Amino acid sequence: MTEKLTTPITPMLLETKAAIPKLAMRPREAAKAIGLSERTLWTLTNQGKIPHIRLGRAVLYPVDTLCEWLAEGSRIGGGE
Repeated sequence: MTEKLTTPITPMLLETKAAIPKLAMRPREAAKAIGLSERTLWTLTNQGKIPHIRLGRAVLYPVDTLCEWLAEGSRIGGGE
């Protein structure tokens, strides 16, 4: 016989998780957030045209830096 989990998820637990700001995104998240395909994101990353951080084998896209990069691209008329 298996026991059921009877501890309810409280709003406080949900608030705690939501209160932690996301500082960086993985490639899949970043591509979706920017509106690019993952392949295009990788191309821009490998060309050094999009801000990113490499930590070992992981590639992260800092949220603040991406926002600044997008804003700058829109000010100068498109980027490339």
